[in-house]
Amino acid sequence: MQIRYRYRLCPSPGQQQALARVFGCARVVFNDCLRLREEAHAAGEKISDTEVQRRVVTLAKATPERAWLGEVASVALVQACQDARRAYRNWFGSLSGKRKGRKAGHPKFRSRKDHRQSVRLTRNGFALHGSRLYVAKVGDIKLRWSRELPSEPSSVTVIQEADGRYYASFVVEVAVTPLPVIARDVGLDLGLGVLAATSDGEFIANPRHVRKAERRLAKAQRSLCRKQKGSANRAKARVRVAVQHRKVREARADHLHKTALRLVRDNQAVYVEDLAVSGLARTRLAKSVHDAGWAMLVRLLEEKALRYGRAVTKVGRWFPSSQLCSACGHRDGPKPLSVREWACAACGTVHDRDVNAARNIRLEGRKVAGGQPETINGCGGSVRPGLALAGPGETATHRSAP
Repeated sequence: MQIRYRYRLCPSPGQQQALARVFGCARVVFNDCLRLREEAHAAGEKISDTEVQRRVVTLAKATPERAWLGEVASVALVQACQDARRAYRNWFGSLSGKRKGRKAGHPKFRSRKDHRQSVRLTRNGFALHGSRLYVAKVGDIKLRWSRELPSEPSSVTVIQEADGRYYASFVVEVAVTPLPVIARDVGLDLGLGVLAATSDGEFIANPRHVRKAERRLAKAQRSLCRKQKGSANRAKARVRVAVQHRKVREARADHLHKTALRLVRDNQAVYVEDLAVSGLARTRLAKSVHDAGWAMLVRLLEEKALRYGRAVTKVGRWFPSSQLCSACGHRDGPKPLSVREWACAACGTVHDRDVNAARNIRLEGRKVAGGQPETINGCGGSVRPGLALAGPGETATHRSAP
C-alpha cells in the first residue's frame, strides 16, 4: 500500500526564492490548462491531454509572455498539467456517478494570494543526498529526518504552509504487516461530550483543542484586524494567526492518530456509525463537530486497519443505536440529548446512553460484516476440524483382537 511520510524542510533564503518561482510557474501552468480546456469546450473543439501540455508548456516557453517558464524544472510544469487533468476527470466522474465518495466540483483557478502553495515532483525531478533533498533547479535543501523512509519514494510534494514553514511529503510503498490475531472487537459511539464511548465501557476524552485555544486565536485575530492592509506588520500578524491554527491542527492530529492506532491494535474489528459529518457541520453544533474531528478519526481507523490486517465496518446512519436496549433488544423510542441514562421498560436494565449505543453498534456491525471477526482459520490456523467423539448411538469402531 502507498502512504505518505512528511518531513520539515529548511531552505535557505535563496532556495526560498527559487521555490517561490517554482510555485508560481506551476500555478500559472495549472490555470492555463483550465483556461485552454474551457475555451476548447466553448468552441466545440476536442482537445487531448497531450495537446494541452504541448500548448501550455512547450509552445508557451517560446513566447515572450511565458518565456520565464524555462527557469524552472519542466517536471513541475508537467505535473501541474497532470493535476489539472485529474481535477477534470474527478469532476466528470462525479457527474456520471463513476467516482465514489464526496462529489467533486468544477476545477477552480489557483490564486497567488493563497498562502499555502505546493508543487509535486516525480523521480526525475528530485533526489535524496544523505540528509538533503535535491530539487531540480533549486538545489540541495536541508531536511529534518525524524524517521527513516521504508522504501524509495516514487514522488514528493514540496509544500509551503501559511505559517511560513516548508515540508516535503514523500509517497512510498510499504508492505502490509498484519498484527497477531486477537478474539476481540469493539463498537464506537462518537460524541461531543466524549470523543467516543466504546462497547467495553471506556470513554475516550474529547480534548476540545479549538475551545482551549480560543482566547489565543481571538487575540491574534484582533491584532491582525488592526493592522493596515499591505503593511509588513500585517504580514507578521497573519503568520502569528497561522501559527496558532497550526498548533491546534497538529495537536488534534496527534491525538486522533494515537487513538486510532490503539483501537486498531487492541481489536480485531472496529464498528462505527456512518455519520453525515458534512450535514452536522451545518447545524449550531458545527464548531464542536469540526473540533472533534469525527471524519478524520474514521479515516485514520480505516487506513491503519488496512495496514495492520484489521477490519473497520460502518453501520448505517439511520440505525437507532440510542433507542434499543442492548440487553433484550426492546426499542424504547427516541430520547433527547439531555437523557444520559435510562432504564429499559421491558427488562429494567439501566443503561448509560453512549455505552449502550456502542454495544448496539457492535451487534449491528457484526451482522453487517457477516458475523464475528474470524480469529483462527482465516489467519494461519488449522482449517481441518479435529476428530469428534462418537455419539451414544454411533456404532463403535471394530478393533482386531491382539
